Amino acid sequence: MTDGFLTIDSTGIAGQGKLLWGHHADSADGMIASHLRTAVGWLPIVIILAMAGWLLLSHAWEQTDGQPVHLAAAQAKSVTAGSTVGLAEGPSFDPRTSEAIVPEQPAPVDGLKISSQSWRRGGLGSNAFVTMTLRNNNGHAVKDIDIACAFLRPDGSHLTDRSRMIHDVINMKSRKTFVRLHVGFVNVNAAKAKCSLLAASHI
Repeated sequence: MTDGFLTIDSTGIAGQGKLLWGHHADSADGMIASHLRTAVGWLPIVIILAMAGWLLLSHAWEQTDGQPVHLAAAQAKSVTAGSTVGLAEGPSFDPRTSEAIVPEQPAPVDGLKISSQSWRRGGLGSNAFVTMTLRNNNGHAVKDIDIACAFLRPDGSHLTDRSRMIHDVINMKSRKTFVRLHVGFVNVNAAKAKCSLLAASHI
């Protein structure tokens, strides 16, 4: 009698335990399923909000990147406009207050010409002597006349150059002949010579 009671009670208790455990497992599964359904229901909304936020941020970045260019262009336009206005509204030329511009004066050598020239050998044939007539067409006297002479071979090819400073004075609107000016040593193959004026000083 007692054994049967205990067996029934133990079985009943065990069965109740199994029933209670099964009830808790079903509740947990239901809660998980409910949360999952809720999360899946919110997922499209979250995706839509994320895309909207990304679009807004990208639009804001484009405006921020483009702003310096527009600002620089506006500043350049304002500077150009200001410069144009400044030029248009600037004071007119007043000869009474402006400095006089002195026209460029011709160099003394510009009015000095070689009217005739010739050369010959001297010494043992290695010295070159030049005879030339200089005409001064300037309205002032000149001095310290620098000349350069190029010596050529018989076929006309260049051989050597020599220079000489003439310290004499040539008065204005006058001419002067210099005879046998020693311009230096030349090669024995020199056959021709041509002199030109390099510079002169104003007196």
